[in-house]
Amino acid sequence: MVTVHRQHGFHFMIFSDDHEPAHVHVMGDGGMKVTICGAGGLPEMVYAIGVKAKDRRRVMDTVVERQEEFLARWAEIQRSRTR
Repeated sequence: MVTVHRQHGFHFMIFSDDHEPAHVHVMGDGGMKVTICGAGGLPEMVYAIGVKAKDRRRVMDTVVERQEEFLARWAEIQRSRTR
C-alpha cells in the first residue's frame, strides 16, 4: 500500500496488487473507495463507511482536483509490481 496524498485528515492510498479499474482507498475518520476515472471520465464513489457527508464531498473534490496525478501514480504503482 502506498499513500499518494494526505489532506483533511485522510490518507489516499493505492495498493500495489490491486485490480482495475484504477481507484484509491481513503482512510481517516471512516473509509472510502473512489474510482479515479468512472463513467463520463469523472471520479465515482464506490463506497463510504463512517464518513460524514461533508468529508465525502471533500474527498471527492480532492480526487477531482488530483485526478491526473492519481491516475499517473496508479499506473506507476501497478507497473512496478510486474517488474
